[in-house]
Amino acid sequence: MRRGAALLLALLAAAAYITAPVSGQGRPVTDSGAETPPTPSSFTPKDSFLIDCGGTSPLTTGGKSYKTDAQSNHLLSAKDAIRVADDKADVPSPVYSTARVFKEEAVYSFPLAVPGWHFIRIYLFPLKGGDVDLASATFSVVTDDNVLLHSFTPESKPVLKEYLVNATENRLAVKFQPLKGSAAFVNAIEVVNAPDELVTDSALGIAPLGEATGLARDAYQVLYRLNVGGPAIGPANDTLGRQWDPDTPYVQSKEAVKDVSVPTSTIKFPDGTSKLVAPTAVYASAAKMADADVGNANFNLTWRVDVDASFSYWVRLFFADIVSKSTNDLYFDVYINGRKAISGLDLTTVTGGELAAPYYKDFVVNQSVATDKLTVQVGPMGQDTGRIDALLNGIEVLKMSNSVGALDGEFGVDGRRADDGSGSRKAVAAVGFAMMFGAFAGLGAMVVKWYKRPQDWERRESFSSWLLPIHTGQSFTTGSKGGYGSHKSGNTFSSTMGLGRFFTFAEIQAATQNFDEKAIIGVGGFGNVYVGEIDDGTKVAVKRGSAESEQGINEFNTEIQMLSKLRHRHLVSLIGYCDENQEMILVYEYMHNGVFRDHIYGGKEGVPALPWKQRLEICIGAARGLHYLHTGTAQGIIHRDVKTTNILLDDNFVAKVSDFGLSKDGPGMNQLHVSTAVKGSFGYLDPEYFRCQQLTDKSDVYSFGVVLLEALCARPPIDPQLPREQVSLAEWGMQWKRKGLIDKIMDPKLAGTVNQESLSKFADTAAKCLAEFGSDRISMGDVLWNLEYALQLQDANPPEGAQQDGGDGGSSLPPDTSTTAAGAELFQQLADMKGR
Repeated sequence: MRRGAALLLALLAAAAYITAPVSGQGRPVTDSGAETPPTPSSFTPKDSFLIDCGGTSPLTTGGKSYKTDAQSNHLLSAKDAIRVADDKADVPSPVYSTARVFKEEAVYSFPLAVPGWHFIRIYLFPLKGGDVDLASATFSVVTDDNVLLHSFTPESKPVLKEYLVNATENRLAVKFQPLKGSAAFVNAIEVVNAPDELVTDSALGIAPLGEATGLARDAYQVLYRLNVGGPAIGPANDTLGRQWDPDTPYVQSKEAVKDVSVPTSTIKFPDGTSKLVAPTAVYASAAKMADADVGNANFNLTWRVDVDASFSYWVRLFFADIVSKSTNDLYFDVYINGRKAISGLDLTTVTGGELAAPYYKDFVVNQSVATDKLTVQVGPMGQDTGRIDALLNGIEVLKMSNSVGALDGEFGVDGRRADDGSGSRKAVAAVGFAMMFGAFAGLGAMVVKWYKRPQDWERRESFSSWLLPIHTGQSFTTGSKGGYGSHKSGNTFSSTMGLGRFFTFAEIQAATQNFDEKAIIGVGGFGNVYVGEIDDGTKVAVKRGSAESEQGINEFNTEIQMLSKLRHRHLVSLIGYCDENQEMILVYEYMHNGVFRDHIYGGKEGVPALPWKQRLEICIGAARGLHYLHTGTAQGIIHRDVKTTNILLDDNFVAKVSDFGLSKDGPGMNQLHVSTAVKGSFGYLDPEYFRCQQLTDKSDVYSFGVVLLEALCARPPIDPQLPREQVSLAEWGMQWKRKGLIDKIMDPKLAGTVNQESLSKFADTAAKCLAEFGSDRISMGDVLWNLEYALQLQDANPPEGAQQDGGDGGSSLPPDTSTTAAGAELFQQLADMKGR
């Protein structure tokens, strides 16, 4: 890109606020880099039905205007016309002073202008008077899809039942169904549409830890909406007409909590941050750690609410740093039901460097870990990362509908019973028995085939030609000059499957001069790697599996199958393979400049350390390759072993990702992850994957974050010779990043050559890759965009000492020689498959 164009792009990009996508928080920049317009600060619902049931005159209260029964009669289908009123009732709102009573099913049918999320609010208080004893009334309330109340009997106090349902049609029916011989009643009802950004489709699942998706398919009941550290906020002061209660009744150890507040004008909403999810007053008050007069101030602030253990819950927590005097000074942990939900939350980082900026995060507490209590805790990290404190501004707890769409009871609208897990257990047991039977059958078949093996089986050409079930008999393969010919070898793979060129063992011997030791350019867990020449002198890298190989046929097959369906400029190309004579041989394009790691550290003969711009360009190329892996097929592919020795450089220093022996297809539809044994390389391994054995594309993102730090700091990901706090590059680097001093650990060879804005964007990207939980990490597409932005910043204003040549079209480095000795230094990666 020309420098002028790069400068223009950098200036445009600098005007946009860029942040990692988080559940429930608006993102100001899309994946394509286009600006998102600011979200509105007010909301005018297109559907707004407010009925004072039993009322005879219009009523305005709490900033809301209710219509009478007569004005709303066209919405109601009921055989009863019973009304009850008590103007002297001790109630908090006049909407509770009247009621409509039904002895048979009654249906309110609301025509909707906009399908989507709608609030349903039902006001209930058993008024005295009339012929019906409302205090003993028992009834259910349902929609076409959800059970809102089941066999409900009212308490002697006013209650508001608030729900959030996703209406998919242009009609929403709310049905009141009295128990036989009883009655149903309602004092007031509201049906109002809600903004789409109020509900996201994904959140962080607490147990099992990982992303929970499909939230838009559920219905919700609002149980608690708390303004932490502040007073109640009534519907008149909430754009969406919601009630926020004080948190005081739910605080545990009140002496440990100190309430703080600031004027609402202090709260600053960055562009793209929703002003509708919570009123500004929620962010303007908070609870923080009080001076508890204890020696160790590492205590947690705790809130506890009552819940029904038979349901799952959606928890939304609100934060705004209204207590710090400077940025990056407050780091704290968040716990839900005793499980760590966020580690080291730095609000100024997630809000783009702003103090007093709103931020919220969504969590799902599954039924498997729910109890009759739900706790939310915040507390300091317990590390030397700044001052010791923690805060929380607001809490919402919503009950999630169960498997049959019920929010009360265990039966759905159609009478189906909610799955309590027994059905799943039976299904799992059946599948387990079937798999066990299949395994025994397969083992028996293998034993039979072994006893029937041919006498000359040891002399057969292919190690897989008679025993493995993937035997293909006669197949067509590519000849030495690219023509097609019949090759009767019984090879594992057929060329008609698009799996690359089949090489005969004789061709491989000729290409490598009979595996001459002088041609070895690397030795690793799979075996030796040789440089060779095929056809008209084309150089190739030949990886030969050894008898003592740490990897085997699975990795051999995976490498062939993966690379045969992948073609990208930033992925190493597989030319072909050989499986004759029990051999496992892979033939790749030759990468003249070897592995990225060698060019980060430098020091080897003919291999100087790369300048900053070229390191950036190589990281961008690798990110492009990984982004293609994650998005280039229907399911996506997870590399599972991203590291600097698996990023190779061609003669123009174009980066290409290599080594797909451990790769896995991504999760299918309705799956969040791939459950698999942990494999990878220490230092680069995603800790969440290591703990849970649940693989996602965010595991590659974590590993790439370590690659970014390695490119910046020029030190190994694990160095056991260093002090304990410095052993892990990821942990050590993030400590310095949180302190705002990442430049202090940068490779000294880069001193004076790096634009500070470019460095900051690069470090922010690494930090977002290295988030503890996968759901908090950015996608590889976002990584790519951010790195390209960092390159634009470097091009726009390079320091005087920076080298500006390099890139895909050339390099400031002298070209390496083509001797096998130099190749041995540069091509170690293809053989480096240890640490798995």
